[in-house]
Amino acid sequence: MGIYDRDYYRESLPKGGFGHYQTWSVTTWLIVINVAVFFLDALLKRVFGTGFTPNFDDYWSAENMRQMMLGSMGPLERWGYLSVDEAIFAGQVWRFITFQFLHASIWHIAGNMIGLYFFGPIVEAHFGARRYLGFYLLCGLAGAALYLFLAFTGVLQTQEWEPMIGASAGIFGLLISASIIAPDVQIFYYFIPVTIRMLAIVGMLMAAYAVLSSGENYGGEAAHLGGGILGFVLMKNQQLLNWIPARRRFAGAPGRTGRRKMRLAQKDWSKDPDR
Repeated sequence: MGIYDRDYYRESLPKGGFGHYQTWSVTTWLIVINVAVFFLDALLKRVFGTGFTPNFDDYWSAENMRQMMLGSMGPLERWGYLSVDEAIFAGQVWRFITFQFLHASIWHIAGNMIGLYFFGPIVEAHFGARRYLGFYLLCGLAGAALYLFLAFTGVLQTQEWEPMIGASAGIFGLLISASIIAPDVQIFYYFIPVTIRMLAIVGMLMAAYAVLSSGENYGGEAAHLGGGILGFVLMKNQQLLNWIPARRRFAGAPGRTGRRKMRLAQKDWSKDPDR
């Protein structure tokens, strides 16, 4: 059975096509918002420029490097990136959310949106729209929290002004969740067929190794770990999401039908014998 033949994909697919607001999934909206923010920021950067000239007399100073970093960003990225300086010392708490919708390059956003496209519908069909959105954003917050904690305590050898952006912490939470819901579903990773469970295990091990060895993108990998860990905890303790209201029933809908649709949307696919 192919992945698109399975119930958790069939039930989450939009029925009205492009432009039908009521039938779009949360995953679709997340992809659209991320892509729109990326291109809008690029446009604003092109129109307004950066307004920064490097100080070549003190090129390697921390402040000059910080200003160069800011000068390479678009206006939205400067306003929304996450760092120890801005999120903790300056108390700009909105950055815990905004950094999840910002990306540094076309390859950065492409990789994250592909992951969201593959794993999002599985998790959305399991939790329902509202709890899925809460799950996704909370995993992103957990990634930010672990990154800031490790950076603040000196475990990560990074500067307090160094930024973090990207949706990958939330997507790692989705990956771990999907690996529990549908562990044996196969996808292609760089043209190699792997199960979602194997991809989740390898991804978390690689993230842990990068953090411990201060390897490439160790700050981002710390966020991956945080998102994946919380994703696992929430999947094993799903009652922790009960504070998020379930899908609202439309006025006039029969009570029994509404309850049946809710049960279908939140079916525990990990107990489905036909995975």
